[in-house]
Amino acid sequence: MIVEKFLDYLRYERNRSPHTVKNYSDDLEAFELYFHTLSDQLSWTSVDADVIRMWMESMMDKGNTASTVCRRLAAVHSLYRFALSRNLVERDPSRTVNGPKKEKPLPQFVKESEMDELLDEARWDMDSYNDVCARTIIMTFYETGLRLSELTGLRDVDIDLVECRLVVTGKRNKQRVVPFGAELRDTLTAYIEMRRRVVEPRDDRTFLTMKGNGISNSTVQRWVRERLGEVCTLKKRSPHVLRHTFATAMLNHDAGLESLRKLLGHDSLSTTQVYTHTTFEQLKRVYSDAHPRA
Repeated sequence: MIVEKFLDYLRYERNRSPHTVKNYSDDLEAFELYFHTLSDQLSWTSVDADVIRMWMESMMDKGNTASTVCRRLAAVHSLYRFALSRNLVERDPSRTVNGPKKEKPLPQFVKESEMDELLDEARWDMDSYNDVCARTIIMTFYETGLRLSELTGLRDVDIDLVECRLVVTGKRNKQRVVPFGAELRDTLTAYIEMRRRVVEPRDDRTFLTMKGNGISNSTVQRWVRERLGEVCTLKKRSPHVLRHTFATAMLNHDAGLESLRKLLGHDSLSTTQVYTHTTFEQLKRVYSDAHPRA
C-alpha cells in the first residue's frame, strides 16, 4: 500500500508524467523483489540500511552502472521521504545510505596520426577561402586547446605572430597567454593574408565568413564534425574533442600537469587530472606490449 500511495502522490499531486511514474514503479518493484528473496517477513516498514546496501551491491555485481544504482536508490529515498511525511513509516532506513560514485567518462580524443592526416594540405582546396579558414580553425584548436567560444571570439589584436602567442579571454573574462608553434604561425599568416584579399570585414574577429561577419559557433561545429568524420570513427566529433586531443597529446609528450592546467585555463588542477586517465591507459598498453612478464 505504501508504494501505491506514493505512486498516486506522484500522479495526482505532483503531476508527474506516466513515463516518470512507471520508472519509479519499476525501480521500487526491483527493490521489493530483492528484499522478498531475502525473507518473506521483510516489508517496506521493516527493511534496514544493511538490506538497501546489500541490494546496491547485488546490482553492481550484476553489472549495473553506478548511474543506474543511484537512480534506483533515489526512488527508494523519495518513497521513504513521502512515507515519513504521511506517517506511513516510523523511520527512513535509506537516510544514511549513499549511492556509488558515478563513473566519469574518459575524454575522447583523436589519434595524432589521424590529426596529421586531417591537416595535410593535400586534403584541402587551398584556393578556397572556406577550406583555408576551416583548416586554420581545426589546427588552432589542436595546437592551442582553445574552447569553442574562445576561438570564435579571437581577434587579430589577440594574436602575436612574432612571439607566437595568443591572448585568450576565457570563462569569467579571465585572460591567459597561450603559445603556439611555427606551423600554426605560418598557417594563421596565410589565412589572414587570404582573408584580407577576399573578405570585406564587418567585424574585428579573426575568423570571418565570406560576408565579413564573425563566424558562428554552429558553423565551426559543423566544419569540425564533418572533417573529423573523414579520419576517425568517434561518435562525438566536436571542438571540445579537439581540446581533449590537445591535452592528451601534451601529456603524452611529457608536459607537466600544472603547465597543462594553465594552458587550458582550468581553475583547479583536479579538472585537468581527468586527462591522466587517458595517458595512463596508453602507458598500460605500452607496458603490456614491452614487458616480458606483462
